[in-house]
Amino acid sequence: MEIDRFDRQILQVLQQEGRITNQELADRIGLSPSPCLRRVRTLEESGIITSYRAMVDAKTLGLSLMALIQISMDQHTPERFNHFETAIKEIPEVLECLMITGQSADYQLKVVAKDMESYQELLLNRITRIKGVAGVLSSFVLRRVVDKSAIPVG
Repeated sequence: MEIDRFDRQILQVLQQEGRITNQELADRIGLSPSPCLRRVRTLEESGIITSYRAMVDAKTLGLSLMALIQISMDQHTPERFNHFETAIKEIPEVLECLMITGQSADYQLKVVAKDMESYQELLLNRITRIKGVAGVLSSFVLRRVVDKSAIPVG
């Protein structure tokens, strides 16, 4: 799908303000409401806009510890990777799971926990018990320097 400057503006605004009304969005980018709504629907139908969601502050919910965990697998087979990925998707504290290269690890996880005791339970009783996990390396986040989810759209 070809996107033009109006589509880019729509994407920029919606990434920052997902609850904006169509009228406000149309006013902001200089279109009338009907063509603006058509463009938004086209962006959704084409898969460029995949979802809308609320961003929640983990600390206000008592999840003050964030960790990055590098996971090494014992075997590099599609079955082993599929098993791990299926299991890790079931753990709610896992915010992100990335298959990585260029390191000794196969995956990097971003997880949240209430405290160190909760983290220990998560790591030792759930993550390391997934069949195929051979090694873990944990790093703890001291401060978020950049925290955004918006994709640059030009």
